[in-house]
Amino acid sequence: MSNDLDPRLTPVQRFGKELARTRREHDLTQVALGKRLGCSSSLIAHIEKGDRTPKPDFAAGCDQVFATGDRFGRLCRSITSPSGPGWYLRWTDEIEPAATVLRSWDPLLIPGLLQTEDYARAVFRGDLAGISDQDVDDGVNARMRRQLILDAETPPTLWILLDEMVLRRPLGTRQVMAAQLDHLVEIANRPYATVQLVPFETPCTAGLLSSFIIAELPDAPTAVSVDSAGRGEVSASYDVVAPIWKRYDRIRAEAYRPGQSLEMIEEARDRWKLQT
Repeated sequence: MSNDLDPRLTPVQRFGKELARTRREHDLTQVALGKRLGCSSSLIAHIEKGDRTPKPDFAAGCDQVFATGDRFGRLCRSITSPSGPGWYLRWTDEIEPAATVLRSWDPLLIPGLLQTEDYARAVFRGDLAGISDQDVDDGVNARMRRQLILDAETPPTLWILLDEMVLRRPLGTRQVMAAQLDHLVEIANRPYATVQLVPFETPCTAGLLSSFIIAELPDAPTAVSVDSAGRGEVSASYDVVAPIWKRYDRIRAEAYRPGQSLEMIEEARDRWKLQT
C-alpha cells in the first residue's frame, strides 16, 4: 500500500501513484506491464499520471499480475463509488483494509465497524431529517462492506474504547439495542479484539470533542480518521496523528479493564432484553 495518503489527491491520482509504485517494486517497465495486461504502454503512462481513469477490468488485471488481492479493485471502486465522500472512501477502501491494528474511540455510538445492520440503519435514519430510503440503504450497505475485514484470514487487531453511556443510548427499538450489544459481546470475545468502557463520569473533555480511529499500517505511516459534526478528516500527518494518539492514551488510562467492561456490556444487553 502506498504511503502517499495526501488528501489533496483525487482517487484517480491515488490509483496512478499506487500503480507506478507497485510496477517499479516488481521491476517492470510500462511496456512490459502493458504486454501482460494486453494494453499499450501509453495507457499505463496516462493512468500513472492520473489523467486517465482506469476501468474495472484493468484494475482486476493489475491485481492478477501483481498478486495484490483486491487492492487495485478497491482503488478503482473508490473512483466511482457513490457510497461516501472522498475522505470516507479513502479510509474504507484504502487505509482500513490494509491496517494491522485499529484503535478507536467513540463517546456517542457503537463504532461503525462493529454495528449491526439494524443499528446502523437507525443511525442513518436519525442523521438528517428528510434523508431518503436510498441514501439510508447506501449508507448501511457501505458500512456492512467495511466489516468484511473482520472476517479476513488475518483480521486487524482491534482496540475499542467506548463511553459507558453508549450502552444506554437507545438507537432503534429495544430489540435493536439488545441485538447490537449481543454482537458487541461476540466481537469482544474474539482473540484479536479488546473492548473497554470509559466511565461516564470521567471528565475526559478532550475525548468528547470527536470520535476517531487510528490505523497502524505495515508499509505506510500511521493514519487517523477523525469524525466531527461538520465533516470527517483523514490524515497521516504527524502533526495530526500525534495529538490524536496522545488523546487515545489519556482516555484509555481511565477505562475499565476488558473483563469488567465485558461484564458491563452483558449486563446492559440483558437489561435491554428484559424490556422487550
